[in-house]
Order: sequence, then structure tokens, then C-alpha cells
Amino acid sequence: MFAVRLPPDIETRLEELARKTGRTKSYYAKKAIADFLEAEEDYLLAVARLEEHHPRIGLDAIERELHLDR
Repeated sequence: MFAVRLPPDIETRLEELARKTGRTKSYYAKKAIADFLEAEEDYLLAVARLEEHHPRIGLDAIERELHLDR
């Protein structure tokens, strides 16, 4: 179980969204957390890769490789 206190303005917005869409507040809270985790994990992966100092591949090279350079 997980509980979180929201500022009144955010709580009101969440309640209004849930009412308008017929979804639960829990649905939107779970979705928001999952979306945040995915973005944060992607960011941390990108930072880790940058710290490995691999050679960079330019956009032109990628476009040529994918035959998008037309």
C-alpha cells in the first residue's frame, strides 16, 4: 500500500479529471508514476551511456544508414 498527500489544488484537478473521464484517481496516479519511472530510467541510462565515452555517431551517418538521406 502506498499513500501520498497532494496539495489541495492538485487533488482538485485530479478529482475533476477522474470525474470527467470515468477513471479513478488511482488509475491516474499509477499512470503518472509509471510514466515518470520510465522517463527517469531512460534518462539514467542515457547518462550512463554518455559516461562510457563511446564514439558519437552523427545524425548524417544515421540517416545514411537508415536510407533517410534522400
